[in-house]
Amino acid sequence: QVRLAESGGGLVQAGTSLRLSCAASGHRSSDYVMGWFRQAPGKEREFVAGISRSGTSTIYADSVLGRFTISRDDVKNTAFLQMNSLNPEDTAVYYCAAGTRPLSARGYYYDYWGQGTQVTVSS
Repeated sequence: QVRLAESGGGLVQAGTSLRLSCAASGHRSSDYVMGWFRQAPGKEREFVAGISRSGTSTIYADSVLGRFTISRDDVKNTAFLQMNSLNPEDTAVYYCAAGTRPLSARGYYYDYWGQGTQVTVSS
């Protein structure tokens, strides 16, 4: 079983960037598809980005396409989410997830979840 720990969240101004990290422990991250999800206050959790085991395939939500980039470094057992051109609508708790099913935007494809990291974007 893999354990996930997110870091890198914080309070930033609109238009700036932030890089989230997801450290995996207890198992090799290379065995898992990795994903990022987010949940804003009063809203349902939504998919943000996902990356295949090999790192060669990525998928994004339309709302972040062109602004966010997901990547992975399996030597470090870590996945990343580079977030550029942030706006207040990106304010949410961001969760890292890992799964053994094929790459997907569906939350139920992911078996393991981190505790989340808060990202707040001020206008």
